[in-house]
Amino acid sequence: MAYIYLVRHGRASAGWDTAVDPGLDDVGMQQAGAVAAQLAERVGASTDVRVVSSPLRRCQETAKPFATLIGKTTQVEARITEIPSPVGVAMGERTEWLRRVMQGTWSQVFTTDGAAYREFHDALVQWARSVRHDTVAFSHFIAINALIGSALNDDRVLIRSLDNASITTLHIGANSELTLIDAGSEADTLIR
Repeated sequence: MAYIYLVRHGRASAGWDTAVDPGLDDVGMQQAGAVAAQLAERVGASTDVRVVSSPLRRCQETAKPFATLIGKTTQVEARITEIPSPVGVAMGERTEWLRRVMQGTWSQVFTTDGAAYREFHDALVQWARSVRHDTVAFSHFIAINALIGSALNDDRVLIRSLDNASITTLHIGANSELTLIDAGSEADTLIR
């Protein structure tokens, strides 16, 4: 049995429709420092705590202050990355695609947008169910929502409007079942 503390990355320096892999802006860097202090109080510096991050810069930059604070190395975990961009959709049109997806269910996404989205979703859930040590995971809005949905048996893509640097806590039980312990704070999230 273990806990996963899912942290949505801090505010990015560019929008999803203008940059593939932006880092954090100044506000995002401040959020990363603040969430590091919150996590240190909540999780502590236990030798069993693992720190993992999406491969994308905004998550790795959010993870760095916490990992540094507790003297850990952040491991990159590809399965907790951002939802894949749709093939053939121009960079400037990605936001409209994402807004459409967020209004529906995963079942609809699998049907209309293809097998890559089922693979993304299933790999993410499989990763969470395989965690055996307390883990702080720096990830993304849709990925964290997918894990909340799995814990709640809720097929909606958007369940919570998670704020930047919010912390969502899941428990992984003896049979690898996911239980939502604490949902991250919400805000009027701007999809740029």
